[in-house]
Amino acid sequence: MSKEKRNEPTLKEWEDLYEAAIDFRKIECWEWMYDSDLFGIQNPDTEEIGYCGVLGGLGEVFALNVFLGENGLKGYFKMMNQKQTSKDSEILYLQDCLMASFGNRNELASRDLKIIKKLDLKFRGKNQWPIFRRYKPGFFPWFPTKEEVKFLTIALQQAKKIALRSKENNELLNPPEEGLFYVLVPDKKGGAIKWQEKWLKQELKPEGIYIPILSDSYIEKIKSIVTSEGNDWEIDYFYAPFTIQKKKDEIPYYPFICLFIERSMGLIIDTHIAKSSDYLKEFLDTFLNIIEHNKMIPSKLFVKRKKCYFLFEQIAEELGVELQLVKKLGELNKAKKEFFKRTHMNR
Repeated sequence: MSKEKRNEPTLKEWEDLYEAAIDFRKIECWEWMYDSDLFGIQNPDTEEIGYCGVLGGLGEVFALNVFLGENGLKGYFKMMNQKQTSKDSEILYLQDCLMASFGNRNELASRDLKIIKKLDLKFRGKNQWPIFRRYKPGFFPWFPTKEEVKFLTIALQQAKKIALRSKENNELLNPPEEGLFYVLVPDKKGGAIKWQEKWLKQELKPEGIYIPILSDSYIEKIKSIVTSEGNDWEIDYFYAPFTIQKKKDEIPYYPFICLFIERSMGLIIDTHIAKSSDYLKEFLDTFLNIIEHNKMIPSKLFVKRKKCYFLFEQIAEELGVELQLVKKLGELNKAKKEFFKRTHMNR
């Protein structure tokens, strides 16, 4: 049996998930809960905590989000920060969560409809059709695996109970001190699961930054090639507005676009499509390839991400290129908008 088949939920597991989603939908807890009312449910199998948030207060998206562990919680806080600052960000590509949402029939994939038909379920009306997806950073939202279906079922069942309790006690999820989360922890003694209420703290480690170490011999090689100094450059990377799927059974992923812009006239020097897993290394390699090919270095290098600053810090210093961290990249942003526009037109 293939790995994909082993990870495929059984029809009974899908049935349990749909039943839990239907029961959760009936209570309409978005009438009194907000997406900031975060609570945790610990996975009985992995001990990872899923941080749950209810969507629907604005009357647009009706769902239960289950942010998975530390990375999921980081994504949640980034999403909340985006709402407060109204900044254009890539948060939709960065979420690490399971989602049970309720949409319209035309939002379902053929695979959803086949499962619903096998279960002989009927749904009518707006925002009534359950949709289950796994959001993984850098990947297209996909169908949950066997293990994820089991945990999402548990999350919906327990979230319903917590929501009804919070309706009666609006102080239920208020932490006794900052940084604590209300979490249901499973006690599996005796076979049956009993849920214990605990206030737990999730440590959020600083995000690591890739810092390459270039050999002295390679740096000397680059120096010997350079014959002139060019204009100022703006450089950045961003998720592409399209996905790549090399095999039919693989989850489609969003590649990164590495963009290099000549600042004074906004001319595109080069672009590179990078794998989501190796994008920083490919970004740096492309920069060095441009220098080798043109035998020219920029006068100044402008970046807007700390990751980019640390990525290019060593080579910029060795080549005598001024590296600046700025809030906005005007010409690159124009090129990015044009790229998205052309990509959309060619679909």
